[in-house]
Amino acid sequence: MQEIIEKIALCVAKGKVSRNAWFPPDMKGQDGADEIAAEALKNGVKPEVLLQACMLGMDRVGKEFSEGKAFVTNLIISGEAMNAVMKHIRPFFESDRVNYKGKFVIGTVAGDLHDIGKNIVAMMIRGGGFEVIDLGVDVPTHKFLDAIARHPGCFVGLSALLTTTMPNMANSVKAIKEKYPETKVLVGGAAITQEFCTRIGADFYSPNPHEAVEYLNQWVQ
Repeated sequence: MQEIIEKIALCVAKGKVSRNAWFPPDMKGQDGADEIAAEALKNGVKPEVLLQACMLGMDRVGKEFSEGKAFVTNLIISGEAMNAVMKHIRPFFESDRVNYKGKFVIGTVAGDLHDIGKNIVAMMIRGGGFEVIDLGVDVPTHKFLDAIARHPGCFVGLSALLTTTMPNMANSVKAIKEKYPETKVLVGGAAITQEFCTRIGADFYSPNPHEAVEYLNQWVQ
């Protein structure tokens, strides 16, 4: 069992999606996350084990990113490898045969159409064992509020790249905190700083998506 976990974790950390994938060069011709996950399920390995392996792999690449040893492209490729595993185990999640740690609602705030940063954070948090409800881009405040109502106890993430949309983020955080004061709100994006996070009343900010996963884990463990 540990061998399966390590194989998938390695594929996710290094971004080895499938046998036919050219990246990484030192794993050319080897089975990737896709083949290993499919074979593991066929042999009776539980989907929880495969999720654990994905979490381990994403944790590794996340730490490398925080240490400057990996780049955004590495996170994206690792996400593709993780998704190759998730496509096999998603039916188990949807049938509640696998339990998530919690729910995370995320979206780019109103007026902002950028989603690369949001997608990376969503990928990392999904890899951390959370169900992610992605509202997309240009999300008005009422959609965040509606999502919280549909998913009681969820965490919320707001993203903004443009300085011009920072007031919209502030307005959304204010509305969320007024209606759902216990909801933990995470903010991020190129325009955001810790000072701004504190000023608008959000609970967490970090330029590193790996730290967002660590923050969420504090509230579910």
